[in-house]
Amino acid sequence: MEKEEHLFERLARERNITVKEMRAIISARIEKGWNAPDLEKWVQWRKIPCAGEIPTPDERLRYVVEKLKIIEKRD
Repeated sequence: MEKEEHLFERLARERNITVKEMRAIISARIEKGWNAPDLEKWVQWRKIPCAGEIPTPDERLRYVVEKLKIIEKRD
């Protein structure tokens, strides 16, 4: 049985970078969104559950997947 590829592994492979580099890119995007000057965006980012001060790439991914599941159930 073939090991299932994690989304971050796939994204890294497609960009010809390491998973560590991919996570760093995602972390930087999270930080940018987390510190957004736009109040509406700021509020949306604060809805992401996280164990620390700011969501990790995995926490962000989990949040997005859960939101997609909710949307899928509505349709």
